[in-house]
Amino acid sequence: MLWLAVAAVYSYTVWLMLEITLQYVPIRYDVAFLAIKQDYTHLLHYRVAFFLHAFSAILVLLAGYTQFSTRLRRRLPWLHRRAGWLYALVTIFVAGPSGLILGIYANGGLSSRVAFCLLAVLWVFFTIMAMIRIARRQVRAHQQWMLRSFSLALSAITLRAWKYLLVLLFHPRPMDLYRVVAWLGWTLNLLVVEFLIYRSNRR
Repeated sequence: MLWLAVAAVYSYTVWLMLEITLQYVPIRYDVAFLAIKQDYTHLLHYRVAFFLHAFSAILVLLAGYTQFSTRLRRRLPWLHRRAGWLYALVTIFVAGPSGLILGIYANGGLSSRVAFCLLAVLWVFFTIMAMIRIARRQVRAHQQWMLRSFSLALSAITLRAWKYLLVLLFHPRPMDLYRVVAWLGWTLNLLVVEFLIYRSNRR
């Protein structure tokens, strides 16, 4: 029952992310997030990085459906493998690098830029480590590195959730809020996963 609830919440948040992504179809530079990034939308590499990141990140979230269900891995191992390769290739070669470029231009000054750039680098690194481990048939280590990677992929969702919650509770100034969620959006995810891995290893 718990997993059903988690799947329902995850599906809803993925749907919200899809709605956000579809705001940029057809390609526009004056809507949603890009409306506040007009200082950079004239830069070709920024525009390319933004749209690559926006449209590839949703593929990563969709691939997440197939990666953490033991039942699905047993019944449809081919689907797990193919979706896993999709997740890895998109993360390593598209979503991660484009996220790094966007991080360089992040709002909120140096603190936010460091947070988003570190997020992108770790996301790619964790995913590469997961693929190395499965290539060596180290299944348990592969699962743990994938959990770390996916915890960072979920920052697309948790960052927005923290932003809404902090605005509701504290009404901070926009740039102060952005600096906080730039870190909070992914570090807490990673800490939770590290705790789960630690507890699993103890068992």
